[in-house]
Amino acid sequence: MEIITVSPGDTVYSIAGRYGLSAEKIISDNGLNSSGNLVVGQSLILLFPQLVHLSESGETVQDVALQYGVSERDIFRNNYFLGGRRTLSAGELVVIEYESLPRSERIIGGYAYEFISDNLLRSVVSYMTYVMPFTYGFTEQGELIAPRDERIIQTALDYGASPLMHLSTLTKYGNFSNDLADAMLSNPAAVENLQQNILENIRLKGYLGLDVDFEYLFRRDRDLYSAFIASTTRLLNENGYICIVAVPPKVSDEQQGQLYEGIDYAALGEAANYVFVMTYEWGYRFGPPMAVSPINSVRRVMDYAVSVIPREKILLGISNYGYNWTLPFVRGESDAPSLSTVEAVNIALYYNATIEFDEAAQSPYFYYTDPSGREHVVWFEDARSYEAKVRLIEEYNLAGGFIWDLMRENPQGYVTLNSMIEAV
Repeated sequence: MEIITVSPGDTVYSIAGRYGLSAEKIISDNGLNSSGNLVVGQSLILLFPQLVHLSESGETVQDVALQYGVSERDIFRNNYFLGGRRTLSAGELVVIEYESLPRSERIIGGYAYEFISDNLLRSVVSYMTYVMPFTYGFTEQGELIAPRDERIIQTALDYGASPLMHLSTLTKYGNFSNDLADAMLSNPAAVENLQQNILENIRLKGYLGLDVDFEYLFRRDRDLYSAFIASTTRLLNENGYICIVAVPPKVSDEQQGQLYEGIDYAALGEAANYVFVMTYEWGYRFGPPMAVSPINSVRRVMDYAVSVIPREKILLGISNYGYNWTLPFVRGESDAPSLSTVEAVNIALYYNATIEFDEAAQSPYFYYTDPSGREHVVWFEDARSYEAKVRLIEEYNLAGGFIWDLMRENPQGYVTLNSMIEAV
């Protein structure tokens, strides 16, 4: 694997010739448009096949996997262009394996809304250990409010990933309700009812376990929440399932702010099987322009997390989106739309922008001026920023990482992950 930065005068074809690679493969692995046009400063991941197969008409992925003694998941992971397609066309070059690279075994998961397209879901699910349909809610009495999750569950199972039930305090109005959490957590009968409903739903739907995300908890609910996670984990473990808890990115136990005060890292780390640390949203929709997941800030969170939670329980948050801010930023007025890696690069291409890279944040960004004369700045993710996140997982020897979310196109992100991590 090699990650390069596009220089003036580079083309996909000149790069392909320089490295002895297929231009079509570079285009597919990096999510480029069919013309293969490049942006100065953008990153490209280059992979070097060691064993390939030239397909015949009517062959299937299963046929090829059996012929070479590998799994279908391996074929899909090594060939993003397939997009989960199981039938091959004549003359397609299918990579069986790449030049040997040290790959660590880690947990990789991702979240998908019920409206994710079949094509996108099938393209990314093979890279996942777990897939979480977003999201189940609940009432104050502990009754579940279910999403339409059957399609996502079945697709995960079809491609060898495991579905996890996701439970949150998100309401139909799009906000996390601390009042809802408070009412349920302070009512033992509601807690027991919710836990039994969770267990029954997991059994019914074929989930492997539960992922819990209660946000903006009241300080007074801190211990109640830890106790809820502990008892839920015990119940699920006794029945052969796992329990994961999501936490905001804290840097100390006494960090101020409603997002943090109801969360006890040490207690939750002891209670749950895994702790997902949501290390993103430094740059956010209503905030000042900056990287969504600046690696220097993420590192501060990890320094604290590993001091109170066993490393082998920690899952790092991996952001799969960026934001497009109109300048100047005005607090209370600015509202930056989110965008994918593919969308960000296409904007840079359209406006002939040059992509820069912030070494401290380990994140790409660029400026452009729209037809109305307004200046914009875009921060997003690319192969370099994904490599930095994987290096952090390896440096801290964490269990793996969870991606928020799977709804945006980012081929080179998944290809980078797969070149460094084998999702177990």
